[in-house]
Amino acid sequence: MGTVLDRVRRPEYTGENRCVPCTAVNTVIAVGASAAVGYAIWVTADGVAVAGGVGAVVFLVCVAAIYLRGYLVPGTPTLTKRYFPDRVLAWFDKAETGAATGTETAGGPDTPDIDVERELVEAGVLEEKPHGDLGLTADFAEAFREQVQRERDADADREAVADIVGIEPSDLEFEEYGDAFVAHSGGRTVGRWESRAAFLADVAAGRVLPDYYDDWADTSAAGRGQLLAGLRLFVERCPACDGQVRFGQEVVESCCRTVDVVAVTCEDCEARLFEVEASNLAAEV
Repeated sequence: MGTVLDRVRRPEYTGENRCVPCTAVNTVIAVGASAAVGYAIWVTADGVAVAGGVGAVVFLVCVAAIYLRGYLVPGTPTLTKRYFPDRVLAWFDKAETGAATGTETAGGPDTPDIDVERELVEAGVLEEKPHGDLGLTADFAEAFREQVQRERDADADREAVADIVGIEPSDLEFEEYGDAFVAHSGGRTVGRWESRAAFLADVAAGRVLPDYYDDWADTSAAGRGQLLAGLRLFVERCPACDGQVRFGQEVVESCCRTVDVVAVTCEDCEARLFEVEASNLAAEV
């Protein structure tokens, strides 16, 4: 039995690789197909019980196919990519790429609009380098790297984010999406990280930044998140493996979406430290 199921399964489309839009579309198709078969049986055999039973069997078979294979109708990923508008596909995204991810509360009228670069420059965290771009000051870079090492040696757990946003660790709930994970508290998103490396960067920066940024204690969780996520743009070494990081524009493609993103990625372990849709970043600039 296991061998038969193994032949049917499509692991590239199931488990953590399951595409929610494709699953939703195929579930709707399964409902329609089972209803159509049930109606046809009812018309020809004039038996409600028989029609309902056959329709239920068809639906269960369809659901089993979706569960094992990820989709019912061949070519579903191509169909959803071609005919579903981006705003609809965005509703189903596993991990949001529409905004820079980091420690933050859910957006709303109270979400601050912080000039991250200006604030970090004034705090002595960033400075203009000889090549004309901004980079970490020597003092902050050293303190940050030392703190990253401490967090890495201590194997900082995810509850460490509670210290950054000022909530009880017991109030945190986590969702995992492959290497990425999201923290929630009281129904609000308080943190999003693309990787363990991104999380270590925020925890370390959250410990060090209060020594440089005088207004840290008075800054909201959302404001702190903007500062920490923005600071990740200037990290030169991967917090997870000390590898060199690269900054550039890439194409992120799922089975039914293609998005241009600006990203910071480790060249050694390929951990993603920062990611934002290129169109959103251009709009902010």
